[in-house]
Amino acid sequence: MENQNKNFKFEEAIKKIEYIVKRLEEEELELEEAIKLYEEGIYLIKLCEEMLKQAKERVEVIIKEEEGFRLESLEKASKILGNGL
Repeated sequence: MENQNKNFKFEEAIKKIEYIVKRLEEEELELEEAIKLYEEGIYLIKLCEEMLKQAKERVEVIIKEEEGFRLESLEKASKILGNGL
């Protein structure tokens, strides 16, 4: 399961998670199948969290200063501006 899911794009992983949730909510599944779906869903959620973390690290914020502009990471800009970006 892990090897086949490593190549998921974020949007594909979200759609797969939604599909899994729908199946778990709407279908009468055998216990083993439900557990497999649950495990796959958890794996995909962790995968999405990692993709979001990596994307957040790549985001830069433009900060206007008296002498011009500068770029800062999202995390650093959030601390500088103090508004929890």
